[in-house]
Amino acid sequence: MSNLKLFIEPSFSRSAHKIDFKDKIFLLGSCFSENVSQLLSQRKFQIMSNPHGILFDILSLERCLLEISVKKQYDQADLFQHGELYGSWNHHTSFSNTKPNQTTNTINDAICRSFEFLSKTKHVILTLGSAFSYFHINEKRWVANCHKIPQTEFQKILLPIEDILTSLTNIYNLLLKINPEIRLTLTISPVRHLRDGVIENNQSKARLIEAVNLFIQKHADVYYFPSYEIVIDVLRDYRFYDIDYAHPNFLATNIVFDYFRDLCIDPKAYKDMDKFYHLYLAMNHRAKHRETADHINFLQSNKSRVDEYIKLYPHLDFNSELKHFSAELEKLKIRS
Repeated sequence: MSNLKLFIEPSFSRSAHKIDFKDKIFLLGSCFSENVSQLLSQRKFQIMSNPHGILFDILSLERCLLEISVKKQYDQADLFQHGELYGSWNHHTSFSNTKPNQTTNTINDAICRSFEFLSKTKHVILTLGSAFSYFHINEKRWVANCHKIPQTEFQKILLPIEDILTSLTNIYNLLLKINPEIRLTLTISPVRHLRDGVIENNQSKARLIEAVNLFIQKHADVYYFPSYEIVIDVLRDYRFYDIDYAHPNFLATNIVFDYFRDLCIDPKAYKDMDKFYHLYLAMNHRAKHRETADHINFLQSNKSRVDEYIKLYPHLDFNSELKHFSAELEKLKIRS
């Protein structure tokens, strides 16, 4: 029984372009990319994530980067109205608003910030979620999100591998146009799109896998991070999924992130990653007895730690941590 293995231990290739704290990281794609973004942010990496909101299909990712590359500015004519909300077919529903000028202002600000960030970015991580895209029949256009509008208004299309490969090539060229120094990492989301159907989800993922493989064969400088393979073939158990059996749960996401650290991040950053994560946990700690000496010492020690980090890591932003611990200490000072 001592030789019993509960997991396979595949050998994955490491990225040739290691990430460290001085690098800016731009993440784009499905909700899985949001999870990775959050874990990177908690460890003080400089990130920007999904400026058009969560996007699942390759055509939407391409449109997003095209708009960023030309610094497109939206006006009300670019929006549609559904009920009381004004939204964009190229954006997630989180951008929709009852006031059209607020929708366009939020969109335009995100595009401008994204261009500036990408022009200084070293790493772009692109997460492909689905090979299905949606075409609005009356509008005669592809959409990034259906905005809870009846499905009868859309045609759902499984993209051919050739079209996915063409979009990947266009995305790669757009990124290099913005910043020739960008290094691209591709990954396929392990989120299972069960609403498409089990067979259809597997067809979709298979097309993404084949297209990405063909693309990487032509672009040796592009790295493939195996998030899909880690969840499907290494973890391979429903206990690693959320209650919907579609989304990897907290444990699975953290295991994938551990692989990401080992394969993509400079080992010199590991110690600092742990320090900054513990600071994140400290900032989010909610004490039951806030006015005790122990809690005051806890706040003071973490405030001192932040002061030290500000001096040691001038390229990183600790303003939120500084404000938090200073404000908490000030509240206790007033009460006393």
